[in-house]
Amino acid sequence: MNTPYRSVGSVGVQPPATTPARRNLLRAGLTGAAVLGAVSAGASTASATTPAPSTRTRPSTPEQALRELAAGNARWRTFRERHPDETPDVRQSLTSGQHPFAVVLGCIDSRVPPELVFDQGLGDLMTVRTAGEVLDEAVLGSIAYGVLELGIPLVMVLGHQSCGAVKAAVEADGSGKLLPAHIQYLADQIDPAIDHTVEGDARIDATIDANVRLVRARLAAEPDLAAKVSGGQLAIVGARYELTSQRVHRVV
Repeated sequence: MNTPYRSVGSVGVQPPATTPARRNLLRAGLTGAAVLGAVSAGASTASATTPAPSTRTRPSTPEQALRELAAGNARWRTFRERHPDETPDVRQSLTSGQHPFAVVLGCIDSRVPPELVFDQGLGDLMTVRTAGEVLDEAVLGSIAYGVLELGIPLVMVLGHQSCGAVKAAVEADGSGKLLPAHIQYLADQIDPAIDHTVEGDARIDATIDANVRLVRARLAAEPDLAAKVSGGQLAIVGARYELTSQRVHRVV
């Protein structure tokens, strides 16, 4: 981008609401959601001919980080990518340290690389990718490192349309058959999110969203992360990428 991070909008959250602490998490997440939803459409009008900047101001708050992701996704889906932070100067500066502004926990699906769908560059995002955004101790530790050690103000759980891992989990649940080797572990982790109120493809699609909510809620329940959310230093949000439109939108 050639200007400081503009107001563009955000992706929302739906934390558990069983305790006052959880209600605080919800308020913090919804603040970010309102920001992204309000202005994301305006970002699509950004000029494709504007030269890339030599420097960029790193978002330092959850709201700023959400706005930048929304602006980047608007550029991506309108074919106006700027491919920021790829210059020789940026590459050299990153040899001495990194200051990413968001952690994106996404799926391993080759069609949903976060740096591309948000039009970000080197040093901008810390990405963690597992099939179906499944959490384990390594994933939790990686996210905690980004938040607690690097001061990242935003964690996004990014699901996507036509998720193969979710489809496999839903089909295994329906058939009762075990999946090969370690793939069953993924299905077991996704299983609590399976939506049994609908059938067929609708069940798979609904479970994609439910799985994002489940993973987001589990992250929001982590004490160290919850403390950051309560203090206004962190937002944990759920989102979904649509393959058909290339749009990222909130999951609440």
